[in-house]
Amino acid sequence: MVSPVVGAAAFAGLPGGVAVSHLAVYDWPAVDGVCGGTPHMHLTCSEAYVVTGGRGAVQTLTTSGYEVTPLAPGTVAWFTPGTIHRLVNEDELRITVLMQNSGLPEAGDAVLTLPPEYLTDPETYAAATVIPADAPVAEQERVARARRDLALEGYRALREAEGPEALAAFHEAAATLVRPRLADWRERWRRGAEAAAGATGDQLDRLERGDTSHLADAVVRAEQPSAHGKFGMCGRLDVYSGTS
Repeated sequence: MVSPVVGAAAFAGLPGGVAVSHLAVYDWPAVDGVCGGTPHMHLTCSEAYVVTGGRGAVQTLTTSGYEVTPLAPGTVAWFTPGTIHRLVNEDELRITVLMQNSGLPEAGDAVLTLPPEYLTDPETYAAATVIPADAPVAEQERVARARRDLALEGYRALREAEGPEALAAFHEAAATLVRPRLADWRERWRRGAEAAAGATGDQLDRLERGDTSHLADAVVRAEQPSAHGKFGMCGRLDVYSGTS
């Protein structure tokens, strides 16, 4: 017998338990002359881009190979876990980002493509990637640029590698790195995406019984960004506290 989803009927997050943010992609040039963000991979979350302004591209690397997807206003592009991706800013690229499993990306679901020696343990990885929240903006930018450039080193090595071994090794290292977080991730997923799906199942059950009581509990919510210009992996973010 399947246990009921905790809090399913009361779920009131964004539809589907997704997270939303607004992204201004970094215009910092890298050593290859390309402006853009930090290559990384999500382990459990699909990601979608709704392009709202400017022009650019997303470079992706999977077991199927390397691809470049152009991004222009009106484009909706998305990809599944395991897709290494690097956003490229060609002309003031602006994106609304939709993330599956609200709360998991913020809890470490994304792993940057750092060189292998930085992926050996959580402490070494954190020392190379964490941006101090209480540091001056200039210092936060310095750290964000440094980790972007470090991730590009590992990314270039993965792109240039022949055969699937290097990519498989990165997958294994990333999975090992996040394993201590999995219990927390599962709880976040239960409160978010699983609860959202469970709420729909509960509503279908009610309607089959002729019970419309959940319709009387309808609510409307609105929220302004809780933070503006936060240094993210791909650019400066406007984020919403109710979706993470």
